[in-house]
Amino acid sequence: MLLTYQDLKGRGIRYSMTHLRRLMKAGKFPAAIKLNPTGINLWHEHEVDELIARRTAERDQVGRVAKKGI
Repeated sequence: MLLTYQDLKGRGIRYSMTHLRRLMKAGKFPAAIKLNPTGINLWHEHEVDELIARRTAERDQVGRVAKKGI
């Protein structure tokens, strides 16, 4: 399934398009695709889901390390 910019917002990703472009260029957010040259940006749902899962795992890992240091 493909997600639109509005779909990203519905998933809690509320970055501006300008910021999303910066993140995509830096390789920190999945690259958008266009079905035609003048079309809207679309993202593969599974890539966005994988990013969210990675960020959650990173957060959880940091939390475990912090708790051990207490």
